[in-house]
This record gives sequence, C-alpha cells and structure tokens, in this order.
Amino acid sequence: MRRPLIIAHRGASGYEYENSRAAFRRAITLDADGVELDVHATRDGQIVVHHDAELEGLGRIAQLTLDEIRSFTLPNGESLPLLREVLGLIGGAQAWVEVKRLDPAFDGHLLAVLASGPAPAGYGVHSFDHRIVRRLRARQPSLRGGALMSAYAVDPVAVLRAADASVLWQERTFVDQELVDRVHDAKCSIIAWTVNEAGELEKLAGLGVDGLCGNFPDRIRVATRNHTT
Repeated sequence: MRRPLIIAHRGASGYEYENSRAAFRRAITLDADGVELDVHATRDGQIVVHHDAELEGLGRIAQLTLDEIRSFTLPNGESLPLLREVLGLIGGAQAWVEVKRLDPAFDGHLLAVLASGPAPAGYGVHSFDHRIVRRLRARQPSLRGGALMSAYAVDPVAVLRAADASVLWQERTFVDQELVDRVHDAKCSIIAWTVNEAGELEKLAGLGVDGLCGNFPDRIRVATRNHTT
C-alpha cells in the first residue's frame, strides 16, 4: 500500500507551540513531508502565520500593521513568523497554507510569496471559505487548491469542482472507504485532519487516504511504516 503524505499540523505542534518557527523546525527534523499552517494578512498586506484572527491585547490582525504585530509575543517567546520566513525554514518540504480570510487586494502578495519560496511546486492553499481557493486558483491555475470540510458532503466531488480544487481536506471522523473511493474515482486526492492516535492513523492509512495531517509527524511515520512511498 502507498504511504500517505506526512503533514505536520501547524508544524510539529504536539511538541512545540503551534505555528511557531520552533514547530516548523521540529517538523523538518522529524522528517515530515510537509507542513500545514494558517495565515492572515495585516492591514499593510503582509502575510503572517497564526491561527486566530485576533491577537490578545492588540486586536485583529487585519486591522494591524506588521510593525504593530512585531510587538506580540507567542507563549514560547517568539514573534509571529511571516509566511516567507516559514517557507525558508522548511526548505524543500511541502506547505499547505490555510487561508482564514483574505482581502482580494492582497491576493497578489500571497501568490508572490508562494512563488518566491524555495519549492513553489510543493505549495498549495486550502480554506473553509472555498471562494478564496477558487479566486486564488483563477489567478494562479498551477497552484494546488484544497477544500476544507468538517461535514460529510452529499456530493464531495461537486464541492471540489465548485471550489476549483483537487484536494479534499476532510475532518478525520467523516472519512470512510466510500468517500475515499469517490474522491479517487474523480482523480482527486483526500487528506484527513487532525489525526494523532496510532489506531486511527493506521485505519485511515488503510482506507487509502493520500495524506495524514497531525500534530505528531513521527507518530504518523510509525503508524504508516508498512506502507511504501
């Protein structure tokens, strides 16, 4: 059986603070195939890596400038990383960028950051807001697109087509053999998130998912050791 991609959720966030430089460095040392991360645009259009839209004590990222954000400190003592910094840290590894919200005025800047990274062919965008994925893909058709789902769609292929996406990012509890088969029959891929327990990792790998996204990339590797690359 083919081994699923090992994708470190917000970096190796089971070991280091999520979406921090330390988490992404750890993901690479643990031999992850790629990382998943979250981005927001600042008021002046800089793309920063962080999960929540708001920074405690400062306000919403979209209403702050990069200079204002630089004063914010993560629990591990680091400042918020820029997307371009993270891409440099992970080198040739894949990067899946979850776009939380994005003013269309900053689409070009996000795409430029991705294009200037060390391994642009290995980057992709995904979002719960499928309109963003479709919009970015319209400007950059070579960019991989993913549709995030936390429900079982009646027609998952239609969801992908509407978003102009080829990868279904499906919450782990809604993944079954029928879903995997339907996505594969449509020549698309499926990544299960967020999977951390060995038994569930083995089960989902056995169903044939194309990627497993979790907080402990080393656990994913151990759980899928009987699969070939």
